[in-house]
Amino acid sequence: MPWRIRPEGLEVRVRVTPKGGRDAIDGVETLSDGKPVLKIRVRAVPEDGAANEGVRRLLAKALRLPASAVSLETGATTRLKTFLIAGEGEALARDIAALTGR
Repeated sequence: MPWRIRPEGLEVRVRVTPKGGRDAIDGVETLSDGKPVLKIRVRAVPEDGAANEGVRRLLAKALRLPASAVSLETGATTRLKTFLIAGEGEALARDIAALTGR
């Protein structure tokens, strides 16, 4: 799975497609190195952190959380990013699994 439960919440590995035409979680994908990622597309352009903010808000909305509960940990300037979602990790993992059909 592209997420991992941590004491402070849920860590999620994401592959972002900026300027994707719509804001959507497109499911789970396996990269060429075998690592799974959550595929997300956002309408925002990859300038001045707009795409990162779009992903942050999309994850928060999909999980019915305030945007402040989602933070970017790594990958500010790359397509592969890690987000931390604050909260009860196991419940968040169940919610995100339901969103992706996993």
